[in-house]
Amino acid sequence: MDNVAIAVRDLDEAVAFFTDLGLEVIGRDTVSGEWTDTAVGLDGNHAKLAMLQTPGGQARLELFEYLHPEANEVQPARPNDIGMHRVAFEVDDIDAALEVAARHGCHPLRGVATYEDIYRLTYLRGPSGILLMLAQSLR
Repeated sequence: MDNVAIAVRDLDEAVAFFTDLGLEVIGRDTVSGEWTDTAVGLDGNHAKLAMLQTPGGQARLELFEYLHPEANEVQPARPNDIGMHRVAFEVDDIDAALEVAARHGCHPLRGVATYEDIYRLTYLRGPSGILLMLAQSLR
């Protein structure tokens, strides 16, 4: 898999959130034209984007802010909805990661749980209502 792409309301806000969580911006661009119309399947496609990667470059996250056509606001996904579910990040210290998230107005849906002394984990809403999971290995 190359990357996961997510459309967001505000690209700068989303980039700030994910870089504060430890991802690194590896590129930014604005795209439009016939090639993007064809690739994405939207006429008049025009978007700002940022490509981020996890430390060490094992995974990449592509964030888009659509300028045209206007982005569709939908209800954020719930954990039991069919389709794109959530993006998960393993963190060294879940409490420190949640402090970072809180500075961006993002908080756990319910709290932090411990799974069989293997992980501490939580779901939270990130920028634009993105459903995220943070997990800290206890091993």
